[in-house]
Amino acid sequence: MIIAQFVLFKSTELPYGFTISGHAGWADRGKDVVCAAVSSAVELTCNTVTDFFGVDAEVVVLPDEARIELFLPSYIKAEHPSVKLLASLRAHLDLISEDHPGTVEVTAVPHN
Repeated sequence: MIIAQFVLFKSTELPYGFTISGHAGWADRGKDVVCAAVSSAVELTCNTVTDFFGVDAEVVVLPDEARIELFLPSYIKAEHPSVKLLASLRAHLDLISEDHPGTVEVTAVPHN
């Protein structure tokens, strides 16, 4: 199962970061459309935040652990386009989870 955990700003329900790990298990390796959809959406999100919005986000990729993390820097406020993009990724993963039960678990936790 893919586990997607979004970390939320204290004052809102908007995410400022995420950790995504695991495999969907929908089909054999190389043929899993759920893994492909999630991977593509996450990669697009990371590249848009860093390359197109120019945000110096903390991005960690651990391929051996099938894990990726992205956290926005502290100067980013809730109204920044990057935050809206992360919220859009969360909604997209929720839809994938609904369409393919048991493959993606999306959770949100408040920032400590």
